[in-house]
Amino acid sequence: MQNKHISLTNIILMLFLITFWGSSFVIVKAILRENLSPTAIATFRFLVAGVFFIIVLSLKRIRNPYNRILVKKEDVPLLITLAFLGVTIFFIAQYTGIQMANASIASILVCLLSPILISLISAYTFKEKLSKKQLLGITIASVGTLTVILGGTPNLQTNSTFLVGSLILLSTPILWTTYTLLGKNIMKKYNPFLIVAYVNILGGLFLIPFSLAEDSFKSILTLNNHELLAIVYLALTCSLLGYFIWFYVMKHSSAAATSSFLFAEPPITVIFASIFIKEEITLFIIGGALLILIGIFLVTRKEF
Repeated sequence: MQNKHISLTNIILMLFLITFWGSSFVIVKAILRENLSPTAIATFRFLVAGVFFIIVLSLKRIRNPYNRILVKKEDVPLLITLAFLGVTIFFIAQYTGIQMANASIASILVCLLSPILISLISAYTFKEKLSKKQLLGITIASVGTLTVILGGTPNLQTNSTFLVGSLILLSTPILWTTYTLLGKNIMKKYNPFLIVAYVNILGGLFLIPFSLAEDSFKSILTLNNHELLAIVYLALTCSLLGYFIWFYVMKHSSAAATSSFLFAEPPITVIFASIFIKEEITLFIIGGALLILIGIFLVTRKEF
């Protein structure tokens, strides 16, 4: 199978997406400092996102009574799997890792390891052959990502909490790769937005028992303005718009080209970190960002 062409529209959509997702690491870290638990943040985010999705699906149904909002029974188990792995478990792990380690470690593992796993597995599963230039691009972008992260965090912690958090974060690229590749299969059968809606709604519902178990669900009644705005931002941009963009572009281009854009997330994270937590932007970060852009160009060169 030959790689699909990636249009200018899809490129622009992916640039918006990496901005949304890149900023989310820092925003989560900021509200974690206000004593919200990782599970509570994930629960509130996806419950709010679920409401957004229900509203949009309802409006689409009203506008077009023939618009499909149900899936076949045989696809329900896959939807449940996607929701549990890609939302419930993934975000509990990611937010816990961010709390115990830091946003930079979360960024490098998701943005660096996920695209590599997706590209390699896709090359085998979906017959999306990677050229030597694409492999070189992945290597250069990987080096650039490491440069950005290490240049932005010169004083790495070595305590046990940091180590455990980093180990937890190691599960996130595996979860994301599984979620993405399984999701691509079901996207061939339904409108991407419908699947994304189900995944977010179910994922939010599956988070409720975890939040109740740690007795953090009641904290929804005491959210301050900063926390509330952060939750709405995460739900609206990272969930409602973000997941739709991801699967929409995945459906219309190759997995390798789509996932390569994730390499640009660390620079976005660093920029937002400098705004919210006054993190210094060093020459290492600038140099790493340039390497990332070169890597993306090489990986997607055949797509333009």
